Amino acid sequence: MTLIKSISGIRGTIGGKSGENLTPVDIVKFTSAFVAFLRENTDKEDLTFVVGRDARLSGTMLNNLVCGTLQSMGVNVIDTGLSTTPTVEMAVIQHQADGGIVITASHNPIQWNALKLLNAKGEFISDHDAERLLKLSENKKIQFAEVRQLGQYKQVNDTIDKHIDDILALDLVDVDAVRNANFSIIADCVNSTGGIAIPKLLEKLGVTKMKMVNGDVSGVFAHNPEPLPDHLYEISEEIRKDNYQLGFVVDPDVDRLALVMENGEMFGEEYTLVAVADYVLQHKKGPAVSNLSSSCALDDLCKRHGVACYKSAVGEVNVVKKMKETGAVIGGEGNGGIIYPELHYGRDALVGIALLLTYMAKSGKDCFELRRHYSNYYISKNKIDLTADMDIPGILRFIALKYADHEVTTIDGVKIDFDDYWVHLRSSNTEPIIRIYAEAQNESTAENIVNKIKMDIREFIHSRE
Repeated sequence: MTLIKSISGIRGTIGGKSGENLTPVDIVKFTSAFVAFLRENTDKEDLTFVVGRDARLSGTMLNNLVCGTLQSMGVNVIDTGLSTTPTVEMAVIQHQADGGIVITASHNPIQWNALKLLNAKGEFISDHDAERLLKLSENKKIQFAEVRQLGQYKQVNDTIDKHIDDILALDLVDVDAVRNANFSIIADCVNSTGGIAIPKLLEKLGVTKMKMVNGDVSGVFAHNPEPLPDHLYEISEEIRKDNYQLGFVVDPDVDRLALVMENGEMFGEEYTLVAVADYVLQHKKGPAVSNLSSSCALDDLCKRHGVACYKSAVGEVNVVKKMKETGAVIGGEGNGGIIYPELHYGRDALVGIALLLTYMAKSGKDCFELRRHYSNYYISKNKIDLTADMDIPGILRFIALKYADHEVTTIDGVKIDFDDYWVHLRSSNTEPIIRIYAEAQNESTAENIVNKIKMDIREFIHSRE
């Protein structure tokens, strides 16, 4: 059982001992510390927070704890109820709130949940801010409000609709073109809030032929909720059987988007960003940003469009920071996370769907044709479970030194760029694992370098025994 504190929020498994898992004690502790942090940085006493959650089973319990704790700190609460992470991010801006909390563990399995912490811009707090918050969470003298100063509580039910309306108002979203294309769409909503948001979006885009797989909002995930090929056999079979033109797959909080082509094969989550960026860059010239673990296919696309492609450390907050620094017109991560700053600085599967359908409608290309248009790489995504005695900094230093003759980047773990392939290893922000990603022009090269790195790690561990 696990409790992880990172730029991706406070994330853990439900039940067990406080301090080791995500328990009611921990919810109160970190929620109150977040309020104390914002008061420290804004000098405001009268604060308003937006709260929303995905559909997972522990969501109602955590939502009650979070909202109650905020009120006990004298914070006014706007509760959006079942929502998506990008919707809550936008609601913070729309309501001019001082912060927000999204109750979701994203792609993690059902036993997990988390608090994603948002600032007044509707963006994740920085690593520096997170460090300060963790220090405040150990402060036993945090002040709670007296009875006449308790925060007010209000429920709102229109935030997803407003989010969708803002998407439809974007210059690069053409509702008429999508409607006239007469698409037939299937979507896997993994029994969470995509089952609310995606049908609404498609309906407003004029899509009349649609089917939702795992569309009930029960929070009992029909498969592992991470939108990876191994988990998506059901939608793949449905596409083959009923001849849908395109399949969309999201994670429980709808900030990641994977695509399934009309032949039932995966488009590749790395290529979601590439396809959307291709459309955006045809109309808006400017840099693009992805993270160190994302495919070189975006770099190749940017060269074709004559624009720069920048890399950041992994994590939405890091990508957003680099996008702002470089004036990027599109960005995101290779896990299917699209960040389109014309709408907001956050990963957003819904805007990805709208932009992609507009691109397909206007170009007349189907999903398979689009995929053939981009560089073809193979990316191998692996992980190693962490143990309490594992010396992560030592492993990273050992790997960096061993491959020092190549281009080594250490802003986030260790990335090694060889002549025609790369490998990146780093501690995960969301799970107790080391991630090892490698990309090459063929599967065997990518798998071989991953296996070589695993052997190097074993060599280091054995040398310490």
